[in-house]
Amino acid sequence: MTRFDATTPEERQKLFAEGIVAHRERASPFVTFETHADATAESGGSATDGADAEGENSDAPQQAPPWVQFGDGTLNLDCTDAELDDLKALLGEFPAFKIDDIVRPEETEGVNVRVSALADANRVAQCVERIFREVYDRPEEFRAWVAAV
Repeated sequence: MTRFDATTPEERQKLFAEGIVAHRERASPFVTFETHADATAESGGSATDGADAEGENSDAPQQAPPWVQFGDGTLNLDCTDAELDDLKALLGEFPAFKIDDIVRPEETEGVNVRVSALADANRVAQCVERIFREVYDRPEEFRAWVAAV
């Protein structure tokens, strides 16, 4: 891999596919894709590194940035119950992808979801792009990057 971030839908999909190929070639445990927690930060606003738009002194809890991991034919992601509903609807358009496991940790809100994704890198990349856009509600020009390969 020679680049590690992208901001347009086409470039992100290419980035995701390249990350998956690099992961497979290196036989790494997984590849992780991330974006900012706050859409303002993605579109050039004042928030940085996932801090909320009002600054670090806000009483609002810090939200972890959305991420999706891929490894061993499985997508792994954390989401809220509402995002889980969106994920289930989205996966209806990807018949080769199936939710294998949903874990609800007691110490945190939300769920961890594992989705079997036995498809080529391009199809997995399409799904990852749609997860960020439709499940995590990212704007069209959000920045995504490969955080780990």
